[in-house]
Amino acid sequence: MPQFHFIAGLPRAGSTLLAALLSQNPRLSARMTSPVGSMVSAMLKSMSAENEGAVFIDDAARERVLRGIVENYYAAAPQPLVFDTNRLWTTRLALIARLFPAARVIVCVRNPAWVIDSIESLVRQNPLLPSGIFGHDPGGTVYSRVEGLVAAAGMVGFAMNGIREAVFSAERQRLLLLRYESLVADPRRALAAIYDAIGEAPFDHDLEAIPQDEQALAFDARLGTPGLHRVAPRLAARSRPTLLPPDLFQTHSKTGFWDNIGGLPKDVKIV
Repeated sequence: MPQFHFIAGLPRAGSTLLAALLSQNPRLSARMTSPVGSMVSAMLKSMSAENEGAVFIDDAARERVLRGIVENYYAAAPQPLVFDTNRLWTTRLALIARLFPAARVIVCVRNPAWVIDSIESLVRQNPLLPSGIFGHDPGGTVYSRVEGLVAAAGMVGFAMNGIREAVFSAERQRLLLLRYESLVADPRRALAAIYDAIGEAPFDHDLEAIPQDEQALAFDARLGTPGLHRVAPRLAARSRPTLLPPDLFQTHSKTGFWDNIGGLPKDVKIV
């Protein structure tokens, strides 16, 4: 049975790029967001007191079932180490600790204003195809889209709240926060920190031939958001002006608490 680790964090913050890089290592399996997290959540609900049959399910059985979801989903993976990606893992640290005590969680972070900008950029790149991110609704403005993204249940807001929950939790020592800026500017240092965190020997990654997950592109097309999980074959830092109005950009630039002095507990590592 492989050893499991997890990737979580903000959207548009490097999780797909990180998975693509890690997948170059023949000892590792890593891909874009999988359905495993949602399957675990659905089974948690099914085994709760909401189900009258739950009286026959004890905690030992719950553990076996939930662990079995993860293990059986990846049963065909030949690699000894598996990274599962899902933003909700930051909200499940206690469960991860119970099911997989040796697991680490890599949390991808980025200036939230640039996260939002990146999503807005995708919307504008596909003006003929309303995005599933916004319910395929062609209406609205950049202001209403941002409001939806940063809401508590929104794509960005949920992830931000999950990160806050995780870094102040009793299980925070198993976290490694990875800045998107670090991954792009100094990928070898960032990857070395990940290997150190999981106790794995470093690997010489090819930054000139990063693989593209073709199933990820099919996922994007179905979502009506081409490019969402596209990975450039060569890693290079790119700069451009923001697409957001100045008030929106300035407001959300201030919400990346991990870069504020004293914003993180001292025992939470960030690279």
